[in-house]
Amino acid sequence: MTRPGLPKLIATDLDGTLVRSDDTVSAYTHEVLDRVRAAGIPVVGATGRGPRLTELTRNDIRAADFLVLAGGGRVVDQSDPAGPVVLRDERLGSEVLAALLADLEVAVGPLTVMVEASDEHDAPLWGDYHPDWPYQDRFEVRTRDECLAGDVIKAFARTADHHVDELLAVAREIVPPHLATVTQAGLGFIEICPPGVDKASGLTVVAQSLGVDPAEVLVFGDMPNDLPMFEWAGWARVAVANAHPSVRAAADDITLRNDDDGVAVYLDRLLSR
Repeated sequence: MTRPGLPKLIATDLDGTLVRSDDTVSAYTHEVLDRVRAAGIPVVGATGRGPRLTELTRNDIRAADFLVLAGGGRVVDQSDPAGPVVLRDERLGSEVLAALLADLEVAVGPLTVMVEASDEHDAPLWGDYHPDWPYQDRFEVRTRDECLAGDVIKAFARTADHHVDELLAVAREIVPPHLATVTQAGLGFIEICPPGVDKASGLTVVAQSLGVDPAEVLVFGDMPNDLPMFEWAGWARVAVANAHPSVRAAADDITLRNDDDGVAVYLDRLLSR
């Protein structure tokens, strides 16, 4: 879909979208994002990564004026010369989470559960060990009671018997949206976030601070946790070629794979036309 002019705000997911499979971002991508900012268009990194990974995130999207972290739960304005300003910080109550996990286990059986509780730099996730979790260097085994001793940024859960999309469908039937938001980001676990928290609500905070209408926002993504911002943004919704089928179906355009710098190629063409 070709639209006249340029969007007033651009937001992109990171892992699987902007970041390549080897966990790097190309010099070409950084250069194109710098050109976007030079054109007067603010850039937002919209990611499921929690605030404990803020420095990694800043390195992966150096041009970002704003970061939407933890799937929308933490929003940071990086454009203030005085230093980063936190615009949003949401938590999920431990008692609510404990009850939701219990209800889910009645329906699907035992869950492997991890929680993200700390926003300190490189803080580990806590919970049940699972060999398929890709970031073992930032993980610490803790009991369920220890994990639920305080409020959390979000929780991760999986079963041995359900594909993540199947588990997500069950969770959405069981978990009322006024208690928590459930999604999945391609890691094999569903993610349980505070109520009202998704990338659309995080981007709403950014757009309101800038006075930008959602109809003027261009977004890029690859996984179901990107769907809320696809529904929210109106200028264009672009999926990378390696995206989840549901994201491809919701997209206005498909660009190249993340490993082929699809976001940068799309933006380069947009800026050059």
